[in-house]
Amino acid sequence: MKRLLEALFGVVALTGLPYLIYLGVYYLRRPSGTPAETWPREPSVSIVLPTYNEAAIVESKLEELVELDYPMDRVEIVVVDSSDDGTADLVETFFAGRRDPTLTLIREDERRGLAPALNEAYAAAANDVVVKTDCDSRIAADALRKAAANLADPSVAAVTGRNAAVIGDSDVERGYRDIQTMIQVLESHIDSTLIFHGPFSAFERDAIVPIDEDSIADDSELALKIRRNGGRVVFDPAIRYKEAAHSEFGKRREQKDRRAMGLLRLLWRQRDALGRHGAYGRVVLPFNWWFMIVSPWLVAAGLGVATIGSLAVLGPLGLVTPAGVIAFTALGSRDALGPAQPLYALFDSQISLFRASVSLLRAHATGDEETHDGTWSPDRELREVLQ
Repeated sequence: MKRLLEALFGVVALTGLPYLIYLGVYYLRRPSGTPAETWPREPSVSIVLPTYNEAAIVESKLEELVELDYPMDRVEIVVVDSSDDGTADLVETFFAGRRDPTLTLIREDERRGLAPALNEAYAAAANDVVVKTDCDSRIAADALRKAAANLADPSVAAVTGRNAAVIGDSDVERGYRDIQTMIQVLESHIDSTLIFHGPFSAFERDAIVPIDEDSIADDSELALKIRRNGGRVVFDPAIRYKEAAHSEFGKRREQKDRRAMGLLRLLWRQRDALGRHGAYGRVVLPFNWWFMIVSPWLVAAGLGVATIGSLAVLGPLGLVTPAGVIAFTALGSRDALGPAQPLYALFDSQISLFRASVSLLRAHATGDEETHDGTWSPDRELREVLQ
């Protein structure tokens, strides 16, 4: 029993130490806002919008884009579409007779996945700054201006923003994004951030490079490659967007697991960046490796050791440990933990990362890795919320 307690204490201490270090650095540095030296400017902008069967919401998304607080005569909208529901026709109708912004519509004959579509759209983008956004999101009216101000800094080649509100009333997702904001602000002030967000990411066109055709973390992959090429990639919490997210446990689990899988695969494929590229490879990437790859397995091991120890000491009554974890999960998924809710958001992300790790390992062992490609299916429930 003593050895079990020692093992449990060791696992908990090992799991928590990097987070305590992070909190210490955060409160010592007190970072806020973007680290970029910003100033107003109005470069030409290409907004890339990938679509697949978005007939229900594409017009409202286009309305949002043309009403952004930015000179529309300096904006090009690049839509790359592989739909079979008439989305591309709706896009053409929307722009018929409209002088500004200009439209570049890429119709794909077959669906190849998101990453190949984005590579084609990025290559077609003609303007100085390229912004990528998703149909199932809404961005603030000043997002382009704030992105341009960040990219005015010669050292900054890409910038992403913050999920300021969750469409669909997912309090759990909101809690996780608040923690993520703290992490990304500190990363950006140290050097650069890892995670870029599909609802809004902006890049200097000359810095864009092709992404892997099977990527399922396309925005973060592009940002990581840009950082490897010498440009800083930062997070500005003043750039705000809204993204649809599920509040129902099972659907949210699927959504988060897929994102986790993409980030894990990205970290593994780009593992040679560890220790390189300044503080990015020496601090930011190691922390993300710990958070996404090592820590989830330690959390799973800690739960296993705690359960075994409880059963060894209490017999059948030791089932109180797994029962407590289940109750914690059930309450947390319903946003019913009060002050402890942020702890559940962190725990929830670790479970997603662990499940994604297992899924990737299983796929590798069975030679079935090609099933994890860059295609996606529009979520009808979230589209209804957006409508």
